This record gives sequence, structure tokens and C-alpha cells, in this order.
Amino acid sequence: MFKGVDFWPHDKVFPIMKVRRSFVIASIVVFTLAVALLATRGLNFGIDFKGGSLFEIQSKSGAVDIGELRNKLNGLGLGSVQIQQLDEPTDALIRFEEQKAKDGESSEKAQQNAAEKVQEALGGDVEIRRTEVVGPAVSGELAWAGITAVLFAILGILLYIWFRFEWQFAIASIVALVHDITITLGVFSILGLDFGLSEVAALLTLAGYSINDTVVVFDRIRENLRRYKKMALDQLMNLSINETLSRTVLTSGTTLLAVLSIYVFGTEVIKGFAFAMLFGILIGTWSSIFVASPFLLWIGVKRDWSGIAKSDKATAATRS
Repeated sequence: MFKGVDFWPHDKVFPIMKVRRSFVIASIVVFTLAVALLATRGLNFGIDFKGGSLFEIQSKSGAVDIGELRNKLNGLGLGSVQIQQLDEPTDALIRFEEQKAKDGESSEKAQQNAAEKVQEALGGDVEIRRTEVVGPAVSGELAWAGITAVLFAILGILLYIWFRFEWQFAIASIVALVHDITITLGVFSILGLDFGLSEVAALLTLAGYSINDTVVVFDRIRENLRRYKKMALDQLMNLSINETLSRTVLTSGTTLLAVLSIYVFGTEVIKGFAFAMLFGILIGTWSSIFVASPFLLWIGVKRDWSGIAKSDKATAATRS
């Protein structure tokens, strides 16, 4: 009979909770550095948040050479320029950020001059099929919508975990989630990567992924609280983490492979999303093991889950 390959030593128990202080201190240091970077350097907001112009172009002589086009436009001094290949190889989308007014000219005039530079650089071999302008008011609305989406996601997660478990689990989950999002934003800050709506979408996806990983660990902790009523809490948490460790590592590994393929083979526009997901999965896996559970141990959790266990049995009996 064929036996599957065993990728993980299931009989091995790692003393994670014994060395939790070192991991927690490392997380606090990195988190503090990320906050300092965001406070001093900030984020390199993309066109979605800064405002700017959009050109949809079509080449008259065949497929658009994205690399050649990027070289032409990067030399115009327009700041952040994004070029996206569309469905047809002859079509492309060009975005460049809102231009700052110089020598007393209005911002509208500066943006118009920049648009003329782009048209001149493109030459007569390219037809401009559509132009759009994202002004400061619209970009401000998009920024506020992105912030609101992240805050509502965190609030929804808090309420769900509180209802599903207890408030201690909810607070520990949110601490891990804020840890993940803040450090991911810190990486974007230190690398100077463009941060736009696609990256906000990545953060929301990361929030769901991270909280799912944490809930798996917390659910096993709750099960073991019912099963081992006299076991020390730190030993019980260490056992629970080890019991779910193979699932955590293998799930993260397969997801990383999928996102890595998007980052390597995807277009320029989606690379920011893919990078945020790549780093977010790594930091989310770290936090579910080394941040959420140690914080839960620190704030404490009730040991008697017998009432909930009876309720779950009654619910299961009713369903059957």
C-alpha cells in the first residue's frame, strides 16, 4: 500500500512557549521599528491616493514594448509612473502621479504640461484612446475608503472572535493582526514601494488569512482546555501549537508558492499586491505561533469550558 510522504515530524514537540519571551521581544522590536518608519518616512502612496492622470494607449505598429515605454517615460521626471499591459498586446494603460505646481503655475496647468510631455514621448506611433484625471478630492475619498475598510475588517474580526470564543481570545487575535499589518506597512515604508488600492486589498486579504491561522490554534487551545483541566496553561498552549504546527506550516508553504508565482510571472501592476501577500503570509504565520498565544497566556483565559462543551454537544444532537 502506498504511503504518503511525511513532511513533518508529528512525534516531535517543540518547546515554543519556553522561549516565547525571546520571540515576543523580537516582535516588539520589529513592530516598534515599523511604527517609527511609518511616523518618519511614511508610505509612498501611489496614484490612487495622490491623484494623477491615466492614459489608455494603442500601438499602431504591433505589440507594446512595456520595457521600452517605461524607459521613455521614466526620463520625463514625472515621479511614479505605472504601466499596465491590457488584454490586447497592442493596448496598455499608463498612470502618473499628480504633478506639483512650479513657478506660480496652477496644479491643473502642471498636470496638463505633464500630459503633453507624455504625448510627445509616445510619438505618433501610439494612439491615445482614453484619458482620465484623478484629482486630490477623489484620491482623498479613496484613501478614506481604504482606511475605513481596514478598520471595519478589524472590528468585524474582533466581534466574531469575541462571540465565538471569549474576549481574551479576541484581544489576542487583534494584537496579532495589528502586529502583522503594521510590520507589513513598515516594510513598504523602508523599501519605498508604491502603496495603492491593490495593496489595501492585500492587507484585507492578509487580515483574513492571518486571523484564520490564529483561530485554528485558538480552537485547539479551547479543545485542550476541556480535555486537560489540570495541565499548566503554558504547557497546554505549547501542546496546542505543536498539534496544529504541521497544518500551519504546510498551509503557509503552499500559499506562498501560489503567491510567489504571481509575483514572479505577474504584471507590474499586481506585483505590489503579491509582495504584500508574500510578506504578510510569513509574518502572519509567525504571529499566530509566537505572538497571539503568548499574549493570550499573559492576559489569562478561563479554564472551565464545560458549559460551552455541553452547549456544543446539545447543538450537535439537535442537528443530527
